Amino acid sequence: MKLWIRRTALGLALALTIMVLAVPGLADDDKHDKGHDKAPHWTYEGENGPDHWGDLSEDWKLAKTGKRQSPIDLSDRKLSEVASLETGYSASPLHIVNNGHTVKVAYGEGSSMTLGGEEFKLLQFHFHSPSEHTVEGRHYPLEVHLVHQSESGQLGVIGVFFEAGEENAALAGISPHAPKEAGDVQAIEGVSVNAAQLLPGDATRWTYSGSLTTPPCSENVRWTVMRTPLQASEAQLKAFATLYSRNARPVQPRNDRDLHLGR
Repeated sequence: MKLWIRRTALGLALALTIMVLAVPGLADDDKHDKGHDKAPHWTYEGENGPDHWGDLSEDWKLAKTGKRQSPIDLSDRKLSEVASLETGYSASPLHIVNNGHTVKVAYGEGSSMTLGGEEFKLLQFHFHSPSEHTVEGRHYPLEVHLVHQSESGQLGVIGVFFEAGEENAALAGISPHAPKEAGDVQAIEGVSVNAAQLLPGDATRWTYSGSLTTPPCSENVRWTVMRTPLQASEAQLKAFATLYSRNARPVQPRNDRDLHLGR
């Protein structure tokens, strides 16, 4: 299958030395930050860490009992047929928030992906350092998640890895605006972003059925993870890790789920 990306005009060259993250499952990010003011406190380590998420709330028990949890280890394999994927992303004003677990960018109306004939609106994107998914047991230094939702409420997330290399133009302007403290969404005047710059040219991708990677770890996510990583400079990778180090859920059992690699 061929991945088509409609690239529309970009108001200002995107920036993002990276301080952007969300959909660590969609708990805080994936749930669009609604109704979580009274949710139990959770972390990425210690007594409120991933091993205990399922015990912190009855609503989060899938984190402990679910059989389709994310992230997982991705294995290279023979190419097979996967659901068609088309993306139509346009530039969006920069709305950025530090939610206490990551920094994410909320996306404006009008951008979407079509997966297997079903449309999903782009809601936000965020990053994990190191990557949440692994490939043959290997972590990448960074992974971005582009979070989408269909009219039926189904979630569709595109994951893209970053590896050390050349400076990344798409990560070069958000970092100056990344809030250091947790707080409300901030609208940055005169700065826009375009999610199309966060997709590799090679459309080869893994697909599988999984979950949010943060509480409540709901198992309603169609995952698409691109095989070809993007590059980012060491300074860009370090900048993100400095803000949120190791905000990645450990790999979960794949169980009997299908995992496809195709384009």
